[in-house]
Amino acid sequence: MNSRQSTATKETKLVIVLVSNGPGELNTWVKPIAEKLHQCLSIKPLQSSSTISLRLVLVPCPNSTGNEEKVAEKWKIFETVSKAKNFWKLLINPKRYGIWPSKGIVIFLGGDQFWSVLLSSRLKYKNITYAEWIARWPFWNDRIAAMSPHVKQLLPKKLQKRCVVVGDLMADIQKQAERNKPLPPGKWIALLPGSKKAKLSVGVPFFLEVADHIQKIMPDINLLIPIAPTTSIEEIKYFNSDQNLIARKYSSNIKIIEESDNDMSWKKIITSENTKIHLIEDNPAYSILSQCDIAITTVGANTSELGALCIPMIVVLPTQHFNVMEAWDGLIGIIARLPFMKKCLGWLISYWRIRGQKYIAWPNIKANKMIVPERIGMIRPIDIALEANYWLKSKERLKGQKEDLKALRGNTGAIKCIVQEIKMLITKL
Repeated sequence: MNSRQSTATKETKLVIVLVSNGPGELNTWVKPIAEKLHQCLSIKPLQSSSTISLRLVLVPCPNSTGNEEKVAEKWKIFETVSKAKNFWKLLINPKRYGIWPSKGIVIFLGGDQFWSVLLSSRLKYKNITYAEWIARWPFWNDRIAAMSPHVKQLLPKKLQKRCVVVGDLMADIQKQAERNKPLPPGKWIALLPGSKKAKLSVGVPFFLEVADHIQKIMPDINLLIPIAPTTSIEEIKYFNSDQNLIARKYSSNIKIIEESDNDMSWKKIITSENTKIHLIEDNPAYSILSQCDIAITTVGANTSELGALCIPMIVVLPTQHFNVMEAWDGLIGIIARLPFMKKCLGWLISYWRIRGQKYIAWPNIKANKMIVPERIGMIRPIDIALEANYWLKSKERLKGQKEDLKALRGNTGAIKCIVQEIKMLITKL
């Protein structure tokens, strides 16, 4: 754990602990709430004289990249950041990882809800759970911040008074999408191959070949890839190289990565087919993404982000590489990654998971109907390129998907509501 300002920490009388896991939750839930807390309260580390400390505890999760700690520390808004690999040690011996005063609040913002419940119980702190779909341990929660009234209705009646409907945290990212950097004129397609290694190993070679096909079909189109904070351009290059065996199954290669020019301050991938793809390293890239006409994305939290930004999308999951599709959550993902078993059992589990789940994109899951197209199976890059061309030429259908996403988004204000719940609990400590 980071030991910054250790002397000031001794004077801390109250700790606010945010518990989270992967890159999507860090960017869209944790960071905005942490920033809002700093706006509303005097908190360490930004206010060194404060008696309140804001800390981040990362928890074990198959959806994490391993770079979450570095990303969170760069923000400099947490007094300490605890690594996911240290979570069990922190539970066993909290004093090993700093001084924990008798008063505190633990807020669940991603991962398995059980981890935050365990941590709050161990530290004897109050607990708030942000529940998107269901509150799994309601008897152990002091407060439940629900995304929708449906979550509250699922609770036992005697526990519903603990729950407040705050809305969808993702809806608030619209506020971060102010167009302070307009894209040059023309049509733009965003490519989101993922941020975890299991997804990048398939996504990078697949999406680069999609880009080559798009350039041939639509020569005037502009392409961009937003680089997730937990990955890098170097990783993009690696997963397109011969070191990634899957890359050998695809035709596209990175010829060169050009430095930024005077027109745009972004680096560019130039493929072997001379396709240009702009690399957006700004984070979050909501301002840029919100100006794109359509996105082609893999599954995951990015489908929720795109939906909140009302960006039409095509969601892609090629299943011809089952042996690396191990980034599932929960027990299924753990079993799929067991040594000696992942080649056969991982294939069967992934196949069962895909066939057994009705939808894989967050907008479709939330609406319980098909709003954005999901392409699952033995799909080819040319198929996705042709579909992107079809959508861009079908202006009414593109507009219809955008309106459906807007209707699904919900009202803003969830971040403010959660911070109010935290402040209310503080007054009761």
